[in-house]
Amino acid sequence: MADQLIRATAADGGIRAVGVITTRLTEEARVRHKLSYVATAALGRTMTAGLLMASNMKRTGSRVNVRIKGDGPLGGILVDAGLDGTVRGYVGNPSIELPPNAKGKLDVGGAVGKGYLYVVRDIGYGYPYSSTVELVSGEIGDDVAHYLVSSEQTPSALVLGVFVGAQGVTAAGGILVQVLPKAARDEALVAKLESRVSALSGFTPLLQAGKNLIEILTDLLGDMELNIFPETHMLRFHCGCSFDRVLGALKMLGEAELQDMIVKDDGAEATCDFCGQVYQASSDHLAQLIVDLQAESSASG
Repeated sequence: MADQLIRATAADGGIRAVGVITTRLTEEARVRHKLSYVATAALGRTMTAGLLMASNMKRTGSRVNVRIKGDGPLGGILVDAGLDGTVRGYVGNPSIELPPNAKGKLDVGGAVGKGYLYVVRDIGYGYPYSSTVELVSGEIGDDVAHYLVSSEQTPSALVLGVFVGAQGVTAAGGILVQVLPKAARDEALVAKLESRVSALSGFTPLLQAGKNLIEILTDLLGDMELNIFPETHMLRFHCGCSFDRVLGALKMLGEAELQDMIVKDDGAEATCDFCGQVYQASSDHLAQLIVDLQAESSASG
């Protein structure tokens, strides 16, 4: 199945649900960054969570930055996800590998460790909104759900999953279910929803069993006035880096540093942290940047 997102409501609009499949984009991230098994799971879950959070934003161009800074050997995670369905991200130590945890699963919590979750929401105008919460488990899903409850006062259940084997990522995605204020006072409804979500054995087993997002949401909320929106939004790994942006960053180093690069290295090499793309700037490129800087200096003087 293609990477995609669908939205739904239930309980007469009192429940909001979003489901995503992120298998291909997680596999692309694994290949681009040469990720280990546990690093793949950690980054895949965080990218999935970022897309789920961004899906509830309204203004075109809105984006969410999710940064997880723990004291574990993974060295942190940074993800940038947009309402437009694009996402990118990286981890601090992509090659780290750990033994399975007590449940026999990839030890994402051990790789992340203790620390903090930072979320920045850029709604397309004004100052971005930022918030920080302490990590609950390092397993990503629990931590993001805790953020949504504590920082946005929205009772939320989040189920994330990444299955990665010898052939790469074969299943990834997640579900976000939120109880809106109009239904939050209905304790029976909230208890019923919590029971349904906690009974799920995970998300990737559902994909591996051949279920699509509509079937998964129907199983979860089908008897609760489920209304699945007809639009399906496609998702993809995408980074906006470019050679021109690299040259712009190099130009900020100044004439002396650029000249030093020409003499010592006969050029410069830059790698994008988000996507792993490597850019090569020749000595001619750097020389042109020096000419541009000198021209700008003369014009301002």
